[in-house]
Amino acid sequence: MLKVLRDYQVKNSNECTDIINKYGLVYLQHTVRTGKTATALQIAKNINTNKVLFITKKKAIDSILSDFKDFNFNYELDVINYESLHKVSLKYDLVILDEAHSIGAFPKPSQRTKLLKEKFFNTKIVYLSGTPASESYSQFYHQFYISKNSPFKNYINFYKWAKEFTTPALIYTSYGQTNDYSKAIVQKIDKEINKVIHKFTQEEAGFENVIKKHIIEIEMKPVTYKLINKLKKDNIVIGKEETIIADSGVKLMSKQHQLASGTIIFDSGNVGIIDNSKAIYIKENFNGKLAILYYFKEELNMLKEIFGDSITNNIEEFNTTDKHFVGQQYSSAMGINLSKADKLIYLNFGFSGTNFIQSLDRLTIKERKETNIYFILAKNTLDSKILKVIEQKKNFTLKMYDRTTTTK
Repeated sequence: MLKVLRDYQVKNSNECTDIINKYGLVYLQHTVRTGKTATALQIAKNINTNKVLFITKKKAIDSILSDFKDFNFNYELDVINYESLHKVSLKYDLVILDEAHSIGAFPKPSQRTKLLKEKFFNTKIVYLSGTPASESYSQFYHQFYISKNSPFKNYINFYKWAKEFTTPALIYTSYGQTNDYSKAIVQKIDKEINKVIHKFTQEEAGFENVIKKHIIEIEMKPVTYKLINKLKKDNIVIGKEETIIADSGVKLMSKQHQLASGTIIFDSGNVGIIDNSKAIYIKENFNGKLAILYYFKEELNMLKEIFGDSITNNIEEFNTTDKHFVGQQYSSAMGINLSKADKLIYLNFGFSGTNFIQSLDRLTIKERKETNIYFILAKNTLDSKILKVIEQKKNFTLKMYDRTTTTK
């Protein structure tokens, strides 16, 4: 059965078509689950393109191809992930950049950004991201830098742009002091980019979904606390076969983060499961169809040991069977729809506030009125401290870790 666009998607696509026809690019700052993929595909149809390239995350490719088929678009579409960008040799009428904020690094452009500019400088572009500049408005420069139609095309590099659009500041690192370009002048930047930005929210789409967060702290096995305390005291744990070394602040923070959810990367490079308490708790205390997010690779093996064949990391299998979904929190934060699940459960999460906020909405659809999200935290570890920071869309950094260890 063919899908049809919602009324607001038709309206949004028409408005965005006007923008791209006038300025050569358009940025869809639409919040998650409002259907910006289908909106972007409709924009391509509206401007009568013959050949379109859609660049996204690997896990989102199948979903995009499904939308393209289900909405019965009739132009030629190629869908690739960013890692395959170097293979592109064809010319396209339009390029759609999903999760465009990923190319906004500054002060220097990433290799990915340079490659996009090299290949698509003269091509019309549709940008997609619900959070285009969550860390700093300075992230906008290199996103537009790849296009000849950039609102900042008169500034040949970030440093010249920063002189006018950021407030001078310094930051201090272990290497000494350096310039801080994150203090962007928001009002001044907005004046330049608002003409190509199209904003749309879940509220405007009529979403009434309420996200209910549940924090559950559990006691881990004694060995977990023993290892964490030993590392904090001596920066090293020497076992019969393996050694754990945390000889810097970053390593100490990372090793504690790993151990708090039950796994560890040893100094040899081997990995091990130390404590499966979180996985067991999830298995014994939750019913219904679950979506479980983990962070470290070995946590997936831990979940497999506890759940067996009742879990899958394949979206299609999850959608068509009674299996639970398990996904890495970073790669599952964007571009996939987990709305078939009854509950979203975090076994673990990373240090990125932006990525965390995006992952919260994986279950959200217009028809759902309530989403229950559960955080399984290890008592008396970094878990709760990290969560408090990333919930505010901030990154948990070494500086913040140092603060938690010195402040009682």
